[in-house]
Amino acid sequence: MKTRIKELRKERKLSQEELALEVGTTRQTITSIEVGKYTASLVLAYKIAHYFGLAIEEVFDFSDVNEF
Repeated sequence: MKTRIKELRKERKLSQEELALEVGTTRQTITSIEVGKYTASLVLAYKIAHYFGLAIEEVFDFSDVNEF
Protein backbone atom coordinates (compact mmCIF):
# COMPACT_ATOMS: atom_id res chain seq x y z
CA MET A 1 0.00 0.00 0.00
CA LYS A 2 1.31 3.42 -0.94
CA THR A 3 1.40 6.20 1.61
CA ARG A 4 2.30 9.88 1.87
CA ILE A 5 4.03 9.42 5.24
CA LYS A 6 7.55 10.11 3.99
CA GLU A 7 6.40 13.22 2.13
CA LEU A 8 4.47 14.49 5.17
CA ARG A 9 7.43 13.80 7.48
CA LYS A 10 9.84 15.68 5.20
CA GLU A 11 7.48 18.69 5.01
CA ARG A 12 7.58 18.87 8.80
CA LYS A 13 11.30 18.00 9.10
CA LEU A 14 10.36 14.99 11.20
CA SER A 15 12.48 11.85 11.49
CA GLN A 16 11.03 8.35 11.40
CA GLU A 17 12.02 7.96 15.05
CA GLU A 18 10.20 11.16 16.05
CA LEU A 19 7.03 10.12 14.24
CA ALA A 20 7.23 6.65 15.75
CA LEU A 21 7.43 8.09 19.26
CA GLU A 22 4.46 10.38 18.59
CA VAL A 23 2.21 7.54 17.37
CA GLY A 24 3.41 4.81 19.74
CA THR A 25 5.30 2.50 17.42
CA THR A 26 8.90 1.80 16.36
CA ARG A 27 11.07 3.46 13.74
CA GLN A 28 11.30 0.09 11.98
CA THR A 29 7.51 -0.04 11.65
CA ILE A 30 7.42 3.46 10.13
CA THR A 31 10.19 2.45 7.71
CA SER A 32 8.32 -0.71 6.71
CA ILE A 33 5.08 1.20 6.13
CA GLU A 34 6.86 3.84 4.04
CA VAL A 35 8.46 1.27 1.73
CA GLY A 36 5.29 -0.81 1.44
CA LYS A 37 6.53 -3.90 3.27
CA TYR A 38 3.97 -3.56 6.05
CA THR A 39 0.36 -2.40 6.12
CA ALA A 40 -0.52 -0.35 9.17
CA SER A 41 -3.35 -1.52 11.40
CA LEU A 42 -6.45 0.63 11.38
CA VAL A 43 -5.54 2.03 14.79
CA LEU A 44 -2.00 2.93 13.71
CA ALA A 45 -3.23 4.39 10.43
CA TYR A 46 -5.67 6.55 12.39
CA LYS A 47 -2.94 7.71 14.79
CA ILE A 48 -0.61 8.64 11.91
CA ALA A 49 -3.33 10.48 9.98
CA HIS A 50 -4.54 12.23 13.13
CA TYR A 51 -0.99 13.32 13.96
CA PHE A 52 -0.77 15.07 10.58
CA GLY A 53 -4.30 16.47 10.93
CA LEU A 54 -5.56 14.51 7.92
CA ALA A 55 -8.11 11.80 7.14
CA ILE A 56 -6.76 8.28 6.72
CA GLU A 57 -7.55 8.42 2.98
CA GLU A 58 -5.33 11.50 2.62
CA VAL A 59 -2.32 9.60 3.97
CA PHE A 60 -2.90 6.05 2.73
CA ASP A 61 -3.68 5.14 -0.90
CA PHE A 62 -6.32 2.43 -1.01
CA SER A 63 -6.58 2.34 -4.82
CA ASP A 64 -4.70 -0.97 -5.05
CA VAL A 65 -6.92 -2.72 -2.48
CA ASN A 66 -9.22 -5.30 -4.08
CA GLU A 67 -12.92 -4.86 -3.51
CA PHE A 68 -14.91 -7.72 -2.02
